[in-house]
Amino acid sequence: MIILGIILLILGWIFSIAVLYTIGIILIIVGVILLILGAIGRPIGGRRYWF
Repeated sequence: MIILGIILLILGWIFSIAVLYTIGIILIIVGVILLILGAIGRPIGGRRYWF
């Protein structure tokens, strides 16, 4: 999710599309939050692991 957010952020910046830029920022923030919660061992959505 973080990688997808970075890709959308870069594409939004290159093509000057504000919607892609905004979605990219949101995906990066959500990805970092999920990464932190997963790293401390907290189950997310009832599952401890997503792989």
